[in-house]
Amino acid sequence: MKEIGQKLNGKIKRLTNKTFKFDDRISEGWFSAVYFLKTKEIAEKKLPHNYITMQFFQKEEAVLCGSDEAIALIHTFANNPEKLEIHSLKDGDKISPYETVLTVSGPYQDFGFLEGIVDGILARRTSVATNVYNVVKAARTSGKQKPVIFMGDRDDHFTQQAGDGYAAFIGGSTAQATHAMNEWWGKMGMGTMPHALIQMFRGDVVAASHAYHEVYPEDELVALVDYNNDVITDALKVARVFGKDLKGVRVDTSRTLVDKYFLRNHHLMGTFDPRGVSPELIFALRKALDEDGYPHVDIMVSGGFTEKRITYFEKLGVPVDMYGVGSSLLKITIGFTGDNVLLNGTPSAKEGRRYRPNSRLEQVEYSK
Repeated sequence: MKEIGQKLNGKIKRLTNKTFKFDDRISEGWFSAVYFLKTKEIAEKKLPHNYITMQFFQKEEAVLCGSDEAIALIHTFANNPEKLEIHSLKDGDKISPYETVLTVSGPYQDFGFLEGIVDGILARRTSVATNVYNVVKAARTSGKQKPVIFMGDRDDHFTQQAGDGYAAFIGGSTAQATHAMNEWWGKMGMGTMPHALIQMFRGDVVAASHAYHEVYPEDELVALVDYNNDVITDALKVARVFGKDLKGVRVDTSRTLVDKYFLRNHHLMGTFDPRGVSPELIFALRKALDEDGYPHVDIMVSGGFTEKRITYFEKLGVPVDMYGVGSSLLKITIGFTGDNVLLNGTPSAKEGRRYRPNSRLEQVEYSK
């Protein structure tokens, strides 16, 4: 996996409290399940000297993400956080079912009320990182890794962009669509042109590309060519004008449409589903670009791509150079559980659970 963060004395520096923008109401228990708050009060009044170890795990083969965020949350909102003992794996570590990824030890009343929030952080970030990792893996063929662009800005609440973008980076995505998605690791968002730009030029893809190229001359020019539902015609129009300056074309045809190329060539129909960004459309586009003298023009596809669909495209050898993926990467498929497993140094857990030590865990020092 990628190494994240800055290196300090030869080691990777974890993200800290300074990275995250937490809601101050966490300290008031506003986001904690009420039964955790009641247990906190009971522990304070009845069992103030108990010392417990809580361990966190999940049940899939996955790529861990959210550990730094969870630790920063604990360091920020736990009582006496400097006295807690925390051991954790790192963001980007591959993890196995039931493997312990994080342990927190101390008086329950000091941190137990944060259990559900920690579970939620780990679940979302690990789900996104794992989804991206699987998509990136699907887009790797014959030793060549095709870029995967994380385009999830329109598929969830904007407040999730920083964390989701970081998780996508942990999972291996090449770039993210917004600046916010890159905030935690110090990069900038990447993008070319939306349909809105072409609409303002009344569907003239060449005019829109001219405007883009003039305003952003240092950018690689990638033209969006499905606005008029005539991908090959518009791709060739742009290529003939820009030649070597055209880096690529992006195809984002709606799944409800059949490109005009197939409507003009009825003899091709009948043996495949011609709707949307079909393999047959991309094969035809590649052939047209090559025959017209533009083999250097890359093809990017987007719109409803998933791990399964990318695997299918790669199995067929569809000449895609880059994938843009959004909503499928944001599905929460992994749930975490926090269990109290040691009580005053002695194994003690609910039936079916037990303390699972993990030699891969590293102790994490308190930092403000």
